[in-house]
Amino acid sequence: MGSWKSGSVGLERMSVEQLKAVKEQSDLEVNLLQDSLTNIRTATTRLEIASSALNDLSLRPAGNPILVPLTASLYVPATLHDAQHVLLDVGTGYFIEKTMPEGKDYCERKINLLKSNFDQLVEVASKKKHVADEAGTVAVPVLCWPIWCVLISPKLCQIIVVGVLIIQFL
Repeated sequence: MGSWKSGSVGLERMSVEQLKAVKEQSDLEVNLLQDSLTNIRTATTRLEIASSALNDLSLRPAGNPILVPLTASLYVPATLHDAQHVLLDVGTGYFIEKTMPEGKDYCERKINLLKSNFDQLVEVASKKKHVADEAGTVAVPVLCWPIWCVLISPKLCQIIVVGVLIIQFL
């Protein structure tokens, strides 16, 4: 339902099955967007760590011993030969050699892009969440109130549907 435009009038005209489908679809989309937000947050954090490492590396003179991380817990001793050039991982196993300022600029641009995407996804996720909540809110009275009236006595209450369900006792 990517082109769905929410509106309480549109939702209230839907059947219970349609409301359930809208809610399920919106909930699914919200979950996918939340996963994407988590991935963007993780990538942003990694780039911020890389940017910080570039700043620290630029302050070290060539010839100094350093520890190079191979994994999160495995470091290998090495010697820094050139603190003015870096290799940037641009994805799918490709690396580009850049100068230190170009490497810092690359990290900052990627961080800004990810933060912009994060903000846009938060906005989309909140709209989808609103649609899901709205569909659930409309669906609950449709499902619950008529059953409640039938249990009391069908002759005691009259159900009038105007926007939302209203119960009048006679």
